[in-house]
Amino acid sequence: MSVKDKAKLQLSKFDVGDKFSHIPLPKASVLVPLVVKDGKLYVLFTVRSMKLTRSPGEVCFPGGRREPTDIDEIATALREAEEEVGLCAEQAEVICKLVPAIDRTNSIVTPVVAFIEDSFQPHLNPEEVSDVFYVPLDYFIRPSKYKVKHVQMSGRGFVPVHFFEYDDKEHNSSYIIWGLTAHFTVFLALAIFGEKPTFEVEYDLDNLISSAENNFMTLHNIMKNKL
Repeated sequence: MSVKDKAKLQLSKFDVGDKFSHIPLPKASVLVPLVVKDGKLYVLFTVRSMKLTRSPGEVCFPGGRREPTDIDEIATALREAEEEVGLCAEQAEVICKLVPAIDRTNSIVTPVVAFIEDSFQPHLNPEEVSDVFYVPLDYFIRPSKYKVKHVQMSGRGFVPVHFFEYDDKEHNSSYIIWGLTAHFTVFLALAIFGEKPTFEVEYDLDNLISSAENNFMTLHNIMKNKL
């Protein structure tokens, strides 16, 4: 079985479908693009344009808020990916939706995982994206540069946040991947590889999906009681 087929088989066990779509909070989605290069899984990340008022220069996935014309979370992710990096919907093989998270604006953010071809040539929207780069997915299991910081979140106190530093030789640059972007990528790596990482995570690794869903619902209930 190929690397891609093995990953798809694993991810099929973690697809949440519409399980959380009914929750009455604002919705957003990100596309998590996977690619196979030289028999190894990589993840595509974007760097936010310095022209943006919110989080300029930060690493993220293509994504944004749901619009009235979007029929679901997948449509949002694909539309945003086309707007930001020129990835057409037919160039993305959508595999699943993973357990969502709640961001600082109390919006539910759903990660949509899709495979893209290694021949994909991004066409960046300079108003939104300044660069793209790839990181091996297993870096989020065994990173060489990693730390955890406790960041104060509204209504939640101080919570541990993953920070990964990745040295990209192709770009001769170092990138910091943190926050929800790191959170989603760590979960993706755990789901596909099924390995214990070299750092602490907030999941029961023997019951990964139920643990992640319980964490999400606990957070949702906390935020609901704060509103």
